[in-house]
Amino acid sequence: MIGLHQMINSSLGLRVVSALAQRLPPWVGYRVASFVAGQIARQRNSKLVQALRANQWVITGEALRGEALDRVVRETLRHSARCLFDLYHYIEDPDATKQLIVLEPSFQQLARRPEFERRAARRGLLIVGLHLSNFDLVLQWLCKEGMKPFVLTIPDPQGGRRMEYEMRKRIGMKVVPASVSALRQAIKHLQRGGMVVTGIDRPIPKPEACPSFFGRPAALPMHHIFLALKARVPLIVAVANLQKDEKYHVFASDFIEMDPEMEPLQNAEKVLAVAEELIRRCPGQWSVPLPVWPQVMDLVPK
Repeated sequence: MIGLHQMINSSLGLRVVSALAQRLPPWVGYRVASFVAGQIARQRNSKLVQALRANQWVITGEALRGEALDRVVRETLRHSARCLFDLYHYIEDPDATKQLIVLEPSFQQLARRPEFERRAARRGLLIVGLHLSNFDLVLQWLCKEGMKPFVLTIPDPQGGRRMEYEMRKRIGMKVVPASVSALRQAIKHLQRGGMVVTGIDRPIPKPEACPSFFGRPAALPMHHIFLALKARVPLIVAVANLQKDEKYHVFASDFIEMDPEMEPLQNAEKVLAVAEELIRRCPGQWSVPLPVWPQVMDLVPK
């Protein structure tokens, strides 16, 4: 049986969501989003809810169980639903989007950073993102405002992911599904002084190595480590989170230099340690729809 979440994330489902979001005022849209999220949360046997329960259980110290864990998952889904509404409601209105986003000082210098500047001290920059709040809306708005990164996405996007991919391309983002060829292009872009953006917290099947993340081996990619080492560039972790003023605040970590003398796994764990700190600020806004730690699925309290 197809779950509600699968329907929404299909190509047709996202078209319906987009059409509704563009027509509904936020006060109505948020209520609808919250209701739908609540219905999804009730499907405790769905793969999505099981993945979220496992992920939230790990990042909250493996202490939650029963209704307490269900409540955290429900709030996580409600936040994700609000982010989805905001993405499709505001994406065609850059001026309104601007009022919704606050670039913190740590990120402002990146938004103003010129690409391909011919200075000896200028290097490319790798920006790694997390599934934290509405980073997608922020990135698309920044690209409309003139930021032109090379964006590496998941390989072979299908269904709703394909629709998102096409939407990003329409607004002028240079979006390339991950592949060996795409990695080569990204390295060249970095070596010329450009910026590359990619995610680091979506799990992959059969990883060659599993870096430690929140104290457990995680099935996470390490392509960003390969890129940074090959291009000899630093990386930063960039995130957004929704704060009490109901605006998305955007933060960037300090520059993280890769150590060629260290194993790639150790470099990856250095980056993930920074990611952990950023997620702990607002754990209920971190929403990865797949199990980051597949080995704990049977350990999560019911």
